[in-house]
Amino acid sequence: MSVVAIFGAGELGGALASKLAGRARVREIRLIDRAAGVAAGKALDILQAGPIESSATRIIAAADEAAVVDAAVIVLADDVPAAGAGAGTTEIQGEAGLALLRRIRSRNSRATIVCAGALPAWLIARATAELSISRTQIVGSAPYALVSALRTLIALELNGSAQDVCVTIAGTPPDGLVVPWHAASTQGATLDRLLDAATLRRLDTKLRYLWPPGPYALAAAASRFVEAFIFGSPRTFCGFVAAIASVAPASAGASAGEAATAAIALPLRLDPHTGVRVLDVPALSTSQRATLDTLLLR
Repeated sequence: MSVVAIFGAGELGGALASKLAGRARVREIRLIDRAAGVAAGKALDILQAGPIESSATRIIAAADEAAVVDAAVIVLADDVPAAGAGAGTTEIQGEAGLALLRRIRSRNSRATIVCAGALPAWLIARATAELSISRTQIVGSAPYALVSALRTLIALELNGSAQDVCVTIAGTPPDGLVVPWHAASTQGATLDRLLDAATLRRLDTKLRYLWPPGPYALAAAASRFVEAFIFGSPRTFCGFVAAIASVAPASAGASAGEAATAAIALPLRLDPHTGVRVLDVPALSTSQRATLDTLLLR
């Protein structure tokens, strides 16, 4: 069993620590935040719930970034808001997130990095391009929560179970998403045969209003990513990943063969040995493929 380091003891970070501890599949969780008292309080609360949930997972609070040194997986979540800061996102992202990743990599270059929040696309792309972090070692888990919500909507339309629905998404939420309906299925039947075109369009429209997912959905998705990186998983996931596309010579300032890097949601496999592996997006229409190509070159 392995060590997981979670940066940020905010609502998302605390929910993720609780989720991982409750599933009792990791040996130790380190909840790291400059607000050491808040992190310690959440760690104690989760630890005291251990006997109820039959979990022996150890929870440690820390303020020092050195706590990442031997972690197998490092998660970027959300900081505790500063006193008087009011409402608003505290997700670790942007230039501050990039600086944090630079410091993390100087202490631990082996760990896989999971960005658990809803807004990590810029950070993942920049970390790959500027910090030379392999695209197999950094991923954003939020799209997996969105896929879960879509499965629920589909199950409601069919009066069935979301567990039976197989579907994925690709692109950038909320407005740049594509759903390969021809490849989506439930109980062996494709959804484009079970649902009419008007219903599929309605689901496409609803999907964009489900973004961003809430902290508990984000935590549930991130927990599955963490476990897959430690133990492996046969599942097909969906997450933000650095995707590389060839740039045509006609692009401004580009030469033939030059590559552009962006981070978009794509179907993935996750493995403790090979990390992130991007899968082909199945059965896209011409317009959907054009949408993805445009996102890659944005």
